[in-house]
Amino acid sequence: MRQESESPAPQLRVRRERGHTVLEFRGEIDIASASRIEPRLDRETRRPGALVVLDLGGIEFFDCSGLRLLHRARRQVLAGGGQVHLVCAHPLTLRMLRITGLSRLLPPRPTLEEVLGVSLPAARRTER
Repeated sequence: MRQESESPAPQLRVRRERGHTVLEFRGEIDIASASRIEPRLDRETRRPGALVVLDLGGIEFFDCSGLRLLHRARRQVLAGGGQVHLVCAHPLTLRMLRITGLSRLLPPRPTLEEVLGVSLPAARRTER
């Protein structure tokens, strides 16, 4: 079952999928958007035992403010005894995660399906 809710920050879409809270970052993540994202991010990542997926698939620009949001989300989820996963396949963002060392703390997965353990039909797997 999938539930979606809109955020006051258009750069963050929150939905529930397969028992996980998927935080989907979209557009440009910079210092201005980070300040709008932070309250919703905190609300979702401070839930005890939260299962959170940070999905960077929809971002166009990502700076150090975005890195700070990822680190904050990880810290809060783990403090509450939850689990956090990162979805990212964009080469430049992956490079930034590696350079800063965040990829060691939050290893990126290429797809949401991989994180959630969803098997795609054979036809969809071969389309990639």
